[in-house]
Amino acid sequence: MKKYIIIALLISSVCFSQKTTLYTIGDSTMANKKDPDRNPEHGWAQVLQPFFKDNILVVNKAVNGRSTKSFINENRWDSIYKKLKKGDYVFIEFGHNDEKIEDSTRYTNPHTTYRYNLIRFVKETREKGATPILLTSISRRNFNEKGVLVPTHGDYPLETRLVAQEYKVPFIDLEYYTELLEQSYGPEKSKQLHLHFKAGENAYYDKDKADDTHLSLKGATAIAQIVVDQIKLLQDSTVDKLKKGIK
Repeated sequence: MKKYIIIALLISSVCFSQKTTLYTIGDSTMANKKDPDRNPEHGWAQVLQPFFKDNILVVNKAVNGRSTKSFINENRWDSIYKKLKKGDYVFIEFGHNDEKIEDSTRYTNPHTTYRYNLIRFVKETREKGATPILLTSISRRNFNEKGVLVPTHGDYPLETRLVAQEYKVPFIDLEYYTELLEQSYGPEKSKQLHLHFKAGENAYYDKDKADDTHLSLKGATAIAQIVVDQIKLLQDSTVDKLKKGIK
Protein backbone atom coordinates (compact mmCIF):
# COMPACT_ATOMS: atom_id res chain seq x y z
CA MET A 1 0.00 0.00 0.00
CA LYS A 2 2.84 2.34 0.90
CA LYS A 3 4.36 1.71 -2.52
CA TYR A 4 1.14 2.71 -4.30
CA ILE A 5 0.82 5.89 -2.23
CA ILE A 6 4.36 6.92 -3.20
CA ILE A 7 3.64 6.23 -6.89
CA ALA A 8 0.41 8.23 -6.69
CA LEU A 9 2.23 11.13 -5.07
CA LEU A 10 4.92 11.03 -7.75
CA ILE A 11 2.31 11.07 -10.52
CA SER A 12 0.49 13.95 -8.85
CA SER A 13 3.74 15.83 -8.48
CA VAL A 14 4.60 15.41 -12.18
CA CYS A 15 1.12 16.51 -13.26
CA PHE A 16 1.18 19.48 -10.92
CA SER A 17 4.57 20.63 -12.14
CA GLN A 18 3.75 20.29 -15.85
CA LYS A 19 4.13 23.65 -17.52
CA THR A 20 1.78 25.26 -20.02
CA THR A 21 3.64 26.04 -23.21
CA LEU A 22 3.03 29.27 -25.08
CA TYR A 23 4.32 28.91 -28.64
CA THR A 24 4.88 32.08 -30.64
CA ILE A 25 4.96 31.86 -34.43
CA GLY A 26 5.70 34.69 -36.82
CA ASP A 27 8.52 36.71 -38.35
CA SER A 28 11.54 38.82 -37.40
CA THR A 29 9.50 41.32 -35.41
CA MET A 30 8.93 38.49 -32.89
CA ALA A 31 12.00 36.28 -33.37
CA ASN A 32 14.93 35.66 -31.03
CA LYS A 33 18.07 37.49 -32.18
CA LYS A 34 21.59 36.16 -31.85
CA ASP A 35 24.01 37.65 -29.35
CA PRO A 36 21.27 39.42 -27.33
CA ASP A 37 23.71 40.98 -24.86
CA ARG A 38 25.39 42.97 -27.64
CA ASN A 39 22.81 43.03 -30.43
CA PRO A 40 20.53 46.09 -30.22
CA GLU A 41 17.80 44.25 -32.17
CA HIS A 42 15.20 42.20 -30.29
CA GLY A 43 11.96 40.51 -31.23
CA TRP A 44 9.03 41.22 -28.93
CA ALA A 45 8.43 37.52 -28.23
CA GLN A 46 12.11 37.26 -27.29
CA VAL A 47 11.42 39.36 -24.19
CA LEU A 48 8.02 37.85 -23.31
CA GLN A 49 9.03 35.19 -20.78
CA PRO A 50 9.76 37.60 -17.88
CA PHE A 51 6.13 38.76 -17.94
CA PHE A 52 4.95 35.27 -16.93
CA LYS A 53 5.26 33.07 -13.87
CA ASP A 54 7.26 29.83 -13.98
CA ASN A 55 4.23 27.72 -14.92
CA ILE A 56 4.06 29.36 -18.38
CA LEU A 57 6.91 28.45 -20.72
CA VAL A 58 7.33 30.74 -23.73
CA VAL A 59 8.77 28.85 -26.72
CA ASN A 60 9.54 31.39 -29.40
CA LYS A 61 9.42 29.72 -32.80
CA ALA A 62 9.18 32.93 -34.86
CA VAL A 63 11.87 33.14 -37.54
CA ASN A 64 13.32 36.06 -39.49
CA GLY A 65 11.90 36.51 -42.97
CA ARG A 66 9.06 34.02 -42.76
CA SER A 67 5.54 34.39 -44.09
CA THR A 68 2.65 32.05 -43.37
CA LYS A 69 3.53 30.29 -46.63
CA SER A 70 7.25 29.74 -46.02
CA PHE A 71 6.67 28.88 -42.35
CA ILE A 72 4.39 26.06 -43.45
CA ASN A 73 6.44 24.95 -46.48
CA GLU A 74 9.62 24.66 -44.39
CA ASN A 75 7.74 22.29 -42.03
CA ARG A 76 8.17 24.71 -39.16
CA TRP A 77 4.47 24.55 -38.35
CA ASP A 78 4.40 20.74 -38.52
CA SER A 79 7.23 20.54 -35.98
CA ILE A 80 5.15 22.61 -33.54
CA TYR A 81 1.87 20.83 -34.34
CA LYS A 82 3.42 17.47 -33.40
CA LYS A 83 4.40 18.80 -29.95
CA LEU A 84 1.22 20.71 -29.14
CA LYS A 85 -0.68 19.39 -26.15
CA LYS A 86 -4.02 20.13 -24.54
CA GLY A 87 -3.94 23.43 -22.67
CA ASP A 88 -1.10 24.99 -24.66
CA TYR A 89 -1.35 28.34 -26.46
CA VAL A 90 -0.16 29.58 -29.85
CA PHE A 91 0.38 33.25 -30.66
CA ILE A 92 0.08 33.77 -34.44
CA GLU A 93 1.41 37.01 -35.97
CA PHE A 94 2.33 37.13 -39.65
CA GLY A 95 2.00 39.63 -42.49
CA HIS A 96 5.27 41.51 -43.00
CA ASN A 97 6.67 38.90 -45.37
CA ASP A 98 3.37 37.71 -46.81
CA GLU A 99 3.31 41.18 -48.42
CA LYS A 100 6.46 40.56 -50.50
CA ILE A 101 4.84 40.20 -53.90
CA GLU A 102 8.17 39.89 -55.71
CA ASP A 103 9.02 36.67 -53.81
CA SER A 104 7.01 33.60 -54.84
CA THR A 105 8.31 31.58 -51.87
CA ARG A 106 6.78 34.02 -49.38
CA TYR A 107 4.03 36.11 -50.98
CA THR A 108 0.41 35.30 -50.20
CA ASN A 109 -2.75 36.99 -51.41
CA PRO A 110 -4.32 38.36 -48.21
CA HIS A 111 -7.84 37.30 -49.18
CA THR A 112 -6.98 33.74 -50.20
CA THR A 113 -3.75 31.98 -49.21
CA TYR A 114 -2.95 34.20 -46.22
CA ARG A 115 -6.49 33.80 -44.91
CA TYR A 116 -6.49 30.03 -45.45
CA ASN A 117 -3.11 29.66 -43.74
CA LEU A 118 -4.38 31.50 -40.67
CA ILE A 119 -7.44 29.26 -40.63
CA ARG A 120 -5.18 26.22 -40.82
CA PHE A 121 -3.14 27.40 -37.83
CA VAL A 122 -6.36 27.99 -35.88
CA LYS A 123 -8.01 24.68 -36.72
CA GLU A 124 -4.94 22.53 -36.21
CA THR A 125 -4.13 24.23 -32.90
CA ARG A 126 -7.64 23.46 -31.70
CA GLU A 127 -7.39 19.86 -32.92
CA LYS A 128 -4.72 19.36 -30.26
CA GLY A 129 -6.83 20.96 -27.53
CA ALA A 130 -4.64 24.06 -27.54
CA THR A 131 -5.79 27.68 -27.88
CA PRO A 132 -4.82 29.90 -30.83
CA ILE A 133 -4.53 33.66 -30.37
CA LEU A 134 -4.40 35.81 -33.50
CA LEU A 135 -2.47 39.08 -33.64
CA THR A 136 -2.23 41.64 -36.42
CA SER A 137 1.25 42.74 -37.56
CA ILE A 138 3.03 45.43 -35.61
CA SER A 139 3.04 48.87 -37.21
CA ARG A 140 6.10 50.18 -38.98
CA ARG A 141 7.52 53.58 -38.06
CA ASN A 142 6.32 55.24 -41.27
CA PHE A 143 5.62 58.93 -40.66
CA ASN A 144 5.11 61.21 -43.64
CA GLU A 145 6.44 64.77 -43.91
CA LYS A 146 3.36 66.04 -42.03
CA GLY A 147 4.04 63.75 -39.08
CA VAL A 148 1.19 61.38 -39.95
CA LEU A 149 1.79 57.68 -39.36
CA VAL A 150 0.95 55.92 -42.64
CA PRO A 151 -0.08 52.21 -42.56
CA THR A 152 1.93 49.77 -44.67
CA HIS A 153 0.24 46.38 -44.25
CA GLY A 154 -2.64 46.65 -46.71
CA ASP A 155 -5.43 44.11 -46.19
CA TYR A 156 -3.45 41.60 -44.13
CA PRO A 157 -4.58 43.02 -40.76
CA LEU A 158 -8.17 43.12 -42.06
CA GLU A 159 -8.10 39.43 -42.94
CA THR A 160 -6.61 38.59 -39.53
CA ARG A 161 -9.49 40.47 -37.88
CA LEU A 162 -12.04 38.70 -40.07
CA VAL A 163 -10.64 35.23 -39.36
CA ALA A 164 -10.62 35.97 -35.63
CA GLN A 165 -14.23 37.12 -35.80
CA GLU A 166 -15.48 34.28 -37.99
CA TYR A 167 -13.78 31.51 -36.02
CA LYS A 168 -14.21 33.15 -32.60
CA VAL A 169 -10.47 33.26 -31.92
CA PRO A 170 -9.01 35.35 -29.07
CA PHE A 171 -7.59 38.37 -30.86
CA ILE A 172 -5.13 41.20 -30.19
CA ASP A 173 -5.15 44.07 -32.68
CA LEU A 174 -1.43 44.66 -32.38
CA GLU A 175 -1.31 46.90 -35.45
CA TYR A 176 -3.72 49.31 -33.78
CA TYR A 177 -1.97 49.36 -30.40
CA THR A 178 1.49 49.72 -31.92
CA GLU A 179 0.23 52.60 -34.08
CA LEU A 180 -0.83 54.28 -30.82
CA LEU A 181 2.61 53.53 -29.40
CA GLU A 182 4.44 55.04 -32.39
CA GLN A 183 2.19 58.10 -32.36
CA SER A 184 2.69 58.61 -28.61
CA TYR A 185 6.45 58.85 -29.22
CA GLY A 186 6.10 60.96 -32.36
CA PRO A 187 8.21 61.09 -35.54
CA GLU A 188 11.56 61.70 -33.83
CA LYS A 189 11.40 59.92 -30.46
CA SER A 190 9.85 56.81 -32.05
CA LYS A 191 13.29 56.08 -33.50
CA GLN A 192 14.11 54.81 -30.00
CA LEU A 193 11.66 51.94 -30.55
CA HIS A 194 13.57 50.82 -33.63
CA LEU A 195 17.14 50.67 -34.91
CA HIS A 196 18.50 54.13 -35.65
CA PHE A 197 22.24 54.60 -35.22
CA LYS A 198 24.96 56.66 -36.83
CA ALA A 199 28.14 54.82 -37.91
CA GLY A 200 30.21 54.11 -34.81
CA GLU A 201 27.43 55.04 -32.40
CA ASN A 202 26.83 51.39 -31.58
CA ALA A 203 29.58 48.77 -31.68
CA TYR A 204 27.26 46.31 -33.42
CA TYR A 205 26.94 48.48 -36.55
CA ASP A 206 29.87 49.83 -38.54
CA LYS A 207 27.61 51.80 -40.90
CA ASP A 208 24.61 54.07 -40.46
CA LYS A 209 21.51 52.11 -39.48
CA ALA A 210 17.96 53.32 -40.08
CA ASP A 211 15.49 50.45 -39.67
CA ASP A 212 11.85 51.38 -39.04
CA THR A 213 10.48 47.83 -38.99
CA HIS A 214 12.62 45.95 -36.47
CA LEU A 215 12.78 46.67 -32.79
CA SER A 216 15.23 47.88 -30.19
CA LEU A 217 15.10 46.32 -26.73
CA LYS A 218 12.99 49.31 -25.68
CA GLY A 219 10.55 48.78 -28.54
CA ALA A 220 10.36 45.01 -28.08
CA THR A 221 9.70 45.36 -24.35
CA ALA A 222 7.03 48.00 -24.91
CA ILE A 223 5.21 45.74 -27.38
CA ALA A 224 5.49 42.68 -25.14
CA GLN A 225 3.89 44.80 -22.40
CA ILE A 226 1.06 45.75 -24.78
CA VAL A 227 0.46 42.08 -25.58
CA VAL A 228 0.33 41.12 -21.90
CA ASP A 229 -1.99 44.03 -21.09
CA GLN A 230 -4.33 42.97 -23.90
CA ILE A 231 -4.35 39.35 -22.72
CA LYS A 232 -5.66 40.59 -19.37
CA LEU A 233 -8.56 42.30 -21.16
CA LEU A 234 -9.62 39.35 -23.34
CA GLN A 235 -13.16 38.23 -22.57
CA ASP A 236 -12.66 34.57 -23.41
CA SER A 237 -12.59 31.68 -20.92
CA THR A 238 -10.03 29.81 -23.04
CA VAL A 239 -7.33 32.29 -22.01
CA ASP A 240 -8.06 32.16 -18.27
CA LYS A 241 -5.05 29.94 -17.56
CA LEU A 242 -2.79 32.29 -19.50
CA LYS A 243 -4.16 35.29 -17.60
CA LYS A 244 -3.44 33.58 -14.29
CA GLY A 245 0.12 32.94 -15.44
CA ILE A 246 0.88 36.64 -15.81
CA LYS A 247 3.05 38.07 -13.04
